Amino acid sequence: MSEETMTSRILSRRSVLQGALAAVSFIPASRSWATTPEPGSIPLPPLDGQLLVDAASRTAAAEDFGHIQHRAPWAVLVPGSVDDIVAMVRFARKQGLRIAAARGLGESHSTYGQSQVEAGIVINMSALSTIHEVGESSAWVDAGVRWHQLLAATLPSGRSPPTLTDYIELSIGGTLSVGGIGGQAFRWGLQVDNVLEMDVVTGEGELVRCSPSRERPLFDAVRSGLGQFGIIVRARVRLVEVPPRARTYTALYNDLHRFLEDQRRLIEDGRFDYVEGFAVPAAGGRAYQLEVVKYYAPGAEPDDAKLLAGLGFQPGTLQVTDGSYFDFANRLAPLVALLKQLGVWEFPHPWMDMFVPARSAEAFIEEVLSQTTEAEMGQGPIIIYPFRSAALTTPFLRTPADRHVFLFSLLRTAIPPTPENVEALVQKNRAIYERLTAIGGRLYPVDAVPLSPADWRRHFHPFWGRFEHAKRRFDPDHVLTPGQGIF
Repeated sequence: MSEETMTSRILSRRSVLQGALAAVSFIPASRSWATTPEPGSIPLPPLDGQLLVDAASRTAAAEDFGHIQHRAPWAVLVPGSVDDIVAMVRFARKQGLRIAAARGLGESHSTYGQSQVEAGIVINMSALSTIHEVGESSAWVDAGVRWHQLLAATLPSGRSPPTLTDYIELSIGGTLSVGGIGGQAFRWGLQVDNVLEMDVVTGEGELVRCSPSRERPLFDAVRSGLGQFGIIVRARVRLVEVPPRARTYTALYNDLHRFLEDQRRLIEDGRFDYVEGFAVPAAGGRAYQLEVVKYYAPGAEPDDAKLLAGLGFQPGTLQVTDGSYFDFANRLAPLVALLKQLGVWEFPHPWMDMFVPARSAEAFIEEVLSQTTEAEMGQGPIIIYPFRSAALTTPFLRTPADRHVFLFSLLRTAIPPTPENVEALVQKNRAIYERLTAIGGRLYPVDAVPLSPADWRRHFHPFWGRFEHAKRRFDPDHVLTPGQGIF
């Protein structure tokens, strides 16, 4: 690590802790914390970081990207080491407290309180963000590292994680706990399908290294395990060679059927490296925008005519742009900066991401879009693209039983950001969810959809028994991640 990077990290951590009150003990009788030793209190274990109990830290931990649920914890752990997480999970288990990892307070891309812990402890995982090793085929990183940081470290050697989310400011541990999907998933699977090993702190406070050949049950449980079985603290992520340039093609369709069929053809023949698409406003309704990308090296430009042969987009709508691989991967950064400047980034986001079986995709998407106005979206995007079930290897990543599955996302921003509007959109999400499950679809579980324990059992079917067994084995006292309401 360079001296400049280390200094920046120290200053950043000081800014987090400055003015914050740190607990030194826990008072069981009142279920409260003390910042000075008191009679009857239990001292905290020695920590390299701090356990913060001031109002500002706790309020920040009661937020996520959704800005809909607000469950305040009793304390926030800013770990100085993995040992701190081990110690606090053991302490929480002994004292009957609940604990969950958040990947940057107020920035977690759960949208309905999934990473929040009312009257418990939230761990700010962004405090652990070291890239320990970058090799030819993998990188060993802390869970708080964000994908854009890893990409910046690997691209000088011509390597990248195989699948990147559209927004690469997300943390590695956060997406591995859920899935991590992007336009390369048709070829490589999701990010959870491209992790090689992990260090995990279980609900019993044990630090365990797991992989396909070592502690496999934990490895399979934690990937897409929604934080129920362990806290991912480090991960070895697969890397692949990538060319330095990216050519992006966008074009419009006025026919949903042809749009979906062309997308399915492209993920099967593999002519592009990235395949996504959107429903966009158009005169008299909506059009469908194909977005596909070919990576290439200078002097080996793609053959446009060959790549676009046979596609049924509307003539005159094709646009082609060239740029670097990194700029393409980080393409949302300017938009996000603008949204933050305008204050819209802090509005409620009642998102809904769905996995739709290809056999039902056209009818289902048409039905939902016919009931979704542009005003309800708040200028948020509607994403539509397929991936192949054969590329998936993660048991608890639940997707429909179909050869091709479509990601269909309504990434709403609540405008106006009133409680009444937010509640109306959440209830619309719930109604869509009922229709989704009726056709064999599944939810990508970061969304603003109220779910009961019965809904979760349905979501994980036929693996619910396996999910329950893993909970009993790795978190028998239900210490971890209560925010989803699964158990």
